Amino acid sequence: MVKPILQTYPVLAAANEAERQALRPFGRNTDRYNECVHGLTDIVKAADEIGFWGVGAVEHHFHSEGYEVGPNPGLLNAYWAAVTERIRIGQLGFTMSSQNPIRVAEDTAMIDHLTKGRSFVGFSRGYQSRWTNTLGQHVGSRATLSPDGKSEADREAMGAEMLARQTREDRVNREVFEENVEIVQKAWLEDSIDHNSPRWQIPFPYDEGTEWLMSDVTSRLGAPGEIGPEGTVRRVSVCPSPYTKPNPPVFVASNASLETVEYCGRHGFIPTYFSGIGTAGKFGQAYVDNAAAAGYDYALGQNQALVRWVQIADTTEEARQAVSDYDVEIYRNLYKSLTPMMKYDESDPVGSVLASGLWMVGTPDEVRNQFVEQWSELPAEYMVLITHYAQEPSESVIRNMRLFMEHVKPALDELTPYEAAETAAV
Repeated sequence: MVKPILQTYPVLAAANEAERQALRPFGRNTDRYNECVHGLTDIVKAADEIGFWGVGAVEHHFHSEGYEVGPNPGLLNAYWAAVTERIRIGQLGFTMSSQNPIRVAEDTAMIDHLTKGRSFVGFSRGYQSRWTNTLGQHVGSRATLSPDGKSEADREAMGAEMLARQTREDRVNREVFEENVEIVQKAWLEDSIDHNSPRWQIPFPYDEGTEWLMSDVTSRLGAPGEIGPEGTVRRVSVCPSPYTKPNPPVFVASNASLETVEYCGRHGFIPTYFSGIGTAGKFGQAYVDNAAAAGYDYALGQNQALVRWVQIADTTEEARQAVSDYDVEIYRNLYKSLTPMMKYDESDPVGSVLASGLWMVGTPDEVRNQFVEQWSELPAEYMVLITHYAQEPSESVIRNMRLFMEHVKPALDELTPYEAAETAAV
């Protein structure tokens, strides 16, 4: 069975770019943000009622234009946990190249408890420089789009010096990301942890330990090994541990990096493909092979997620008009600017969006057939559908969800030739 996830990208509603300019900085507009954040709650409740497997929140900062005002996914998750009954709550995801891993471990464990196990966790590496560079500065991390995912023509156009710089920055970003995720895992799974690297000393200072006035109490009542023979803190116990054992399912965003997919395979994480089916289909078998080498037995598509935007309407023309009304501005100003592989032709805005390979647009039958064709290459266990609410009205978002569940999901369920696991491995 395919597990649909609604991924929310909070886009503050504006009549057009002129209104965004007149009310700049639009991302700080109190009324529009208040409408958006409360309206998201109604959409999350609808996703719960319709039967979606999960709903996710994004982490993006400093969006003065109002396109992705989602600075704290965990806080939204905690609120959504209180107003839903069945749906899983999570993130796609915490950007671990600029996050404090202890705080992420604590926050996600708390969300898992608030939902009583109805949660999932998402991690990303960070590709938006404006905020990733600022928040990641203390560990030397910068935003990255892996140069390995660029075409040969694009790599040549960059020039040797820029390519070398981006390769170095990509390597540091990946090192920070993987180390921070490692710390999160340790915090989830172990009663007490220590960690010593150039970026993290846990506890601090690592060599001599931390002076602690409660050392006698902690040595008797805390986790074994927290207090060393000399009476200082030598390990820390991250509380609480997750409600789900060993931990909630873990998703990792991937755009065009085979290395990220291989990393997911080694850890049993769920690679989440923000890419066309050509790339995702190629990476699908690589994931299965790397997972098998690490002891995980997955069929093609199992424990993998595909990301798409959808516009479903009674006619093809109406669906294309929805793309024009709700998606083109964000595609042109945000996605195309930040992601070079997304091309844009001003003479054909809607065609440019569709040419990206990430939108499924048309009548229910047309969209079903588009998904079925892609599932023949990668029968993904998870389907992540992105919405631009509140730029797209709630009634349109909810209608798309219902039509997907009624007309598309049944056909995809027939194409998932494996028994889907309930939780991901660690």
